[in-house]
Amino acid sequence: MKKLFAALCLLTAFAMVAAGCGGKKDTAGTDAKKVLKVGTEPTFAPFEFQEKDSKDFTGFDMELIRAIGKQMGMTVEIKNLGFDALIPSLNSGNIDAAIAGMSITEARKKAVTFSDSYYTSGLTIVVTKDNDAIKSLKDLEGKKIAVQIGTTGADKAASVPGAQVKRFNTNSEVFLELNNKNADAVIIDKPVAEYFLVREGKGKDKLVGDTMDAEPYGIAVKKDSKLAGEINKALAELKKNGEYNKIYEKWFGKAPKAN
Repeated sequence: MKKLFAALCLLTAFAMVAAGCGGKKDTAGTDAKKVLKVGTEPTFAPFEFQEKDSKDFTGFDMELIRAIGKQMGMTVEIKNLGFDALIPSLNSGNIDAAIAGMSITEARKKAVTFSDSYYTSGLTIVVTKDNDAIKSLKDLEGKKIAVQIGTTGADKAASVPGAQVKRFNTNSEVFLELNNKNADAVIIDKPVAEYFLVREGKGKDKLVGDTMDAEPYGIAVKKDSKLAGEINKALAELKKNGEYNKIYEKWFGKAPKAN
């Protein structure tokens, strides 16, 4: 009986330890808030950038994705990546989503799934203020055009006959190339160019020509991921409750156009 009693006690002790370990694991899984790992390329003001001497990511995209994450009950973790590394990082599982002023194109839709559009942009040409020879895309034929790698601006520049397209990792390098007189023009998203012109480019550069190629921006996720639907639901709710408009007006100084 003593041996049997001892054995029963031992089994009971094991059961309690096992239950305790299992309970701890379940509790941790329940209490831990889900993390949404988001990739961006933070040199694309006013959408995503870092203020001087700051490690924090700010901008329209950054505030929007944090609001979307909050709506989804998730903590957003921002990862700094090169623009051309965003889609490979999605498909390798290193990030869950990418928001970086990324235009929804047919080519990209073959590699990733996009959320609904959250912003509509367009391309523009930037030249130095003293350049009166370039007034349109046609005037860029045979010229040096600075662009950011992997962007639709780079695609547009590549379509210009005889142009020498100079590709850089960030748009900061693109504008630097222009102002160092090593490029004749830049092709880039218009809101980015406008933001640059009221800051670093003020008094040095200007926009020329018509806005080209209206481009809807979307949040990219892994191909066929259900996460796109969850993001769409959160985005729709933010538009409904006014939070989206609040963020939009903060960064662009006006209310978004009605869809």
